[in-house]
Amino acid sequence: MGHPAGQRVVLITGASRGIGAETARILAARGDHVIINYREKLRRAEILADEINAAGGSASTAGADISDEASARTLVETITKEFGRLDVLILNASGGLERNAAPDYAMSINRDAQTRLVELAVPHLPSGSRIVFVTSHQAHFHGRKPVPAEYEPIAASKRAGENALRAMVPTLTTHGITLHTVSGDMIDGTIIVQLLERRNPAAVAARRTQATLPTVAEFATAVADATTSPAESGDTTYVGGPDYLAAHSH
Repeated sequence: MGHPAGQRVVLITGASRGIGAETARILAARGDHVIINYREKLRRAEILADEINAAGGSASTAGADISDEASARTLVETITKEFGRLDVLILNASGGLERNAAPDYAMSINRDAQTRLVELAVPHLPSGSRIVFVTSHQAHFHGRKPVPAEYEPIAASKRAGENALRAMVPTLTTHGITLHTVSGDMIDGTIIVQLLERRNPAAVAARRTQATLPTVAEFATAVADATTSPAESGDTTYVGGPDYLAAHSH
């Protein structure tokens, strides 16, 4: 899979559908080579890559369960062998709402897997590279705003993941790598919102009364924009949820 030398190499975790997939489309249209990471949706990832390549973009797929250390290590090794480097790492994959998930799975995927992937990637991220952490207002403001009970393990573990990544900023800075966080209100049409709507319709209805929920396209655009943002490391972009932001000055 060739790619022009001037092209940025972008890895998006959990990119076979939803926000990750839309971010891949946007960045590919802007000229990046996007690597679509998936855990088990190989076919879906391939269809997305084919769609991007057919549209004149540049995309490839890379299967890995980032919560598994060996799998994450192989992912980074495979990419660096093929492309020689990684310019942008978008930490989009998350989990914890799965029906049969182990009690510690949310922390394992939303905190430990994120920091480990960054540690594995750092030696291959040239100066000027970006890491973008994708999160939700419910996680970002965890402890300051109430969260639906169903989402609590996710909110707590994603907040822990964000804290752990922010603690890595001094190290990243010495490598010339910046970290940006993109936080969104519930995003209309995503799997999470569909699951929550089934289990706790009132919680979703309550969000809808505050303001129009951001769309996948709006949120993915904000994630894509964060990969070229001139903002300093540790910056957060907020999408939707004006009531969250009213109580907290940026």
